[in-house]
Amino acid sequence: MNTNSNKYTIIYTTILVVVVAAVLAIVASVLKPRQTANIELEQMKTIMLAANIGEVDGQPDKTADYKALYEKHITRAYVIDQNGKQLEGVDAFHIDLKTQFNAIKNGGDVTLPVYECALDDGSMVTIFPCYGTGLWGAIWGYISVKEDCTTINGAVFAHASETPGLGGEIAQPWFYNQFDNKVLEVNGQFASVKIVKGGAGSDLNGVDAISGATITSTALQKTIAQWMDYYKGSLELAKAIITLSEGLSNSENAEKDE
Repeated sequence: MNTNSNKYTIIYTTILVVVVAAVLAIVASVLKPRQTANIELEQMKTIMLAANIGEVDGQPDKTADYKALYEKHITRAYVIDQNGKQLEGVDAFHIDLKTQFNAIKNGGDVTLPVYECALDDGSMVTIFPCYGTGLWGAIWGYISVKEDCTTINGAVFAHASETPGLGGEIAQPWFYNQFDNKVLEVNGQFASVKIVKGGAGSDLNGVDAISGATITSTALQKTIAQWMDYYKGSLELAKAIITLSEGLSNSENAEKDE
């Protein structure tokens, strides 16, 4: 065959493309389990950091085994729909948050994960995810709430492509550690946490925004509010049950005293 002919060039190029495609497909297939494992490990790490587990002085512990911590501390994971109803037979850990974000944005049916986490002191926190869009791409995170169903235990956030040193600071401990012990309440009513430009001061419902990153700060506040609006029903129900339980306990104690 004439190696200088168009026919030879086309056949050679076609064979080369097929071979390269086959090699890439094989490599992708071989690496996929490892990639999936890494993604799942990163998710476990984020969930644990939201509960302030696996940290040293407020910073992620580079030596921590987050998979082991997740398996130790997460006692239950389940999902709820847009009405706060628990759904059976759905794997909470593998819920695609981007898909749920699109459903929230479009007012469709949602399937939202909830994680119950036992802390070393014996108390429990409930962990909720959130997902939205920042200035340049996706932003997401997890927020843990204490047993009173009002006080934030911890939070952690991440992003796909926010500007380093500006919007990208949402993923830094100095920013997300501000959420510790903030409250999801204003004047006795449920309210998502605010991210305040110029500083939140002593406001227990607010944290300081990132200087020079107003759009990302506002986007994160909107993201948290959107997701917590779906979760607040579960929190308010749990809080009502706690209040009722405490009332019954106090009543029983009063009767014993008499």
